[in-house]
Amino acid sequence: MNDVVLKTENLYYQYPTRSNHALEDVNLTIQKGELLAIIGQNGSGKTTLIKHFNGLLKPSSGKVIVGGKETTGLPTSELARSVGYVFQNPDHQIFAELVRDEVRFGPKNLGFSEERIEQAAERVMGEMNLAGLEDEMPFQLSRGQRQRLAVASVLAMEPDILIIDEPTTGQDWKESMALMNLVKLLNDNGHTCILTTHNMNLVSLFAKRVVVMREAKICMDGPTQEVFKDLEELACSNIKPPEVYRLANAVLPDFNPDRPITPKDLAGMLAAPVSKEG
Repeated sequence: MNDVVLKTENLYYQYPTRSNHALEDVNLTIQKGELLAIIGQNGSGKTTLIKHFNGLLKPSSGKVIVGGKETTGLPTSELARSVGYVFQNPDHQIFAELVRDEVRFGPKNLGFSEERIEQAAERVMGEMNLAGLEDEMPFQLSRGQRQRLAVASVLAMEPDILIIDEPTTGQDWKESMALMNLVKLLNDNGHTCILTTHNMNLVSLFAKRVVVMREAKICMDGPTQEVFKDLEELACSNIKPPEVYRLANAVLPDFNPDRPITPKDLAGMLAAPVSKEG
């Protein structure tokens, strides 16, 4: 995994109605096949950052490079071929009268052939557990189904990079886990997945890398387990890591995991000294 698919260089952005920068000197490199979480408090800049990845926003200065091309000057429609963006609220994205029309719209707009559209629609409906709902009205679906439909409509355009803004908003834990397991499956199949979320438990379970934003800048960037064990730096960003990391830091003096940990992993770490003594 050494192909750079997305990069920012000295990225600054300032909204016309604000005096301060929403992004300041952001430098970020994302490799093909990563599953990356961008976290931070409201107003930290994370949503502004991801909106640069598909051209919804363009830099005030600096560069955003997708697939080797600068986004400045590229139309959003061209970037949509490489970068798919799923909005936080699926109701802000869904508009068609039927599920099948929602899924077909994107690839049709990109000029896909009818055969390719049908193949893509069938594939993503299956991946998102929506098969059999093609003739349903989108706004009669459950919130979880509408969220999956929003993802399916983006995936149908066959982007290399999938961005999901707050994928679990308005969903219970079961629905959130189901959606994130689908995102993991997409990642396992080669998609580069970028998500923003306030749910640190989901980040710890699924993200392989975490970027923390604070006051328009990146303040932490690294493997999930390294970011979540740095309690002092996280506190500066008003982020509480999952309880499993706080407990591990408190009771294990040499806590230094080489991968993200789960409660089951922690239980094993706590039991290991006992089994050795026995």
